[in-house]
Amino acid sequence: MQHCNLKLIREYIIITVALCFYVFGWTGFLIPNQIPGGGITGISTILNYAFGWHVSYSYFIINVILLVVGTIIMGRGFGVKTVYSIVISSIYFEFFPLIPWTSEITDPLINAIVGGGCCGVGIALVFTQGGSTGGIDIIALIINKYRDITPGRIYVISDFLIISSILFLPDKNLQDVVYGYIMTVAFSATVDQLLTGSKQAVQLIFITSKYKELADKLCFEMDKGVTSINSMGWYKKSEGRILMVVVRKNRLQEVMGAIKEVDHNAFFTVSSVMGVYGEGFEMIKAKIKKNNDTVSNV
Repeated sequence: MQHCNLKLIREYIIITVALCFYVFGWTGFLIPNQIPGGGITGISTILNYAFGWHVSYSYFIINVILLVVGTIIMGRGFGVKTVYSIVISSIYFEFFPLIPWTSEITDPLINAIVGGGCCGVGIALVFTQGGSTGGIDIIALIINKYRDITPGRIYVISDFLIISSILFLPDKNLQDVVYGYIMTVAFSATVDQLLTGSKQAVQLIFITSKYKELADKLCFEMDKGVTSINSMGWYKKSEGRILMVVVRKNRLQEVMGAIKEVDHNAFFTVSSVMGVYGEGFEMIKAKIKKNNDTVSNV
């Protein structure tokens, strides 16, 4: 029980710190340079221009609807953390502008990149703790739960559409839209890198006369899955074994050390893989059609 409480406290501390990065990106780089962004705020502004709806009302209603849907699909903890994030973000947005500091960078391009990156760091950290800042975040997490579509890609698609619509507002021009696109790309790339970077994997193929010793070390001492394949060196017609291992990218140096320890003359290749699915890695997020025409998750 105590362990669970400490874990929950740690999650909320990380979310609180992460939101500092998120709000700082807006108040320090984006807002002072009038660089537009997407999200629910952008949608609310467009609704106000088209129908005269009050921005705060539409923003609140949309977020409440998304919050209810997200809570139903992702669980109650998701809703509580999201409400917490929305409240803390609102407080930060109120008090951060009072800090006598803004970016001294005058180039809007650099401000868009740096501001988008800061926002991306904050949102990614919030995501890792099972939270969200509401709005498009909720949509991104729901879609990512059932489909292999990264949150960053969802942000790009939605924000490109929203920012493009801002072009019709009287106080915006094409230059503002372009900087908004650049900010969105920087934001999305940062989110994807932080969320999927630790999940990236590499495939190693070894050719060594000490394949048994190496396989035993990798399998039994380092708990790595090893596949042994019969092989033949065509020049000498000598038979042997090829070992294949797939590991997380952050464990690559550990495996390289094992190779050097067992056989420093071993020949091996290292290649990146687009995706790894199965035990110890990712589960397939897709729907398959069964013979009875029912659809189920894999």
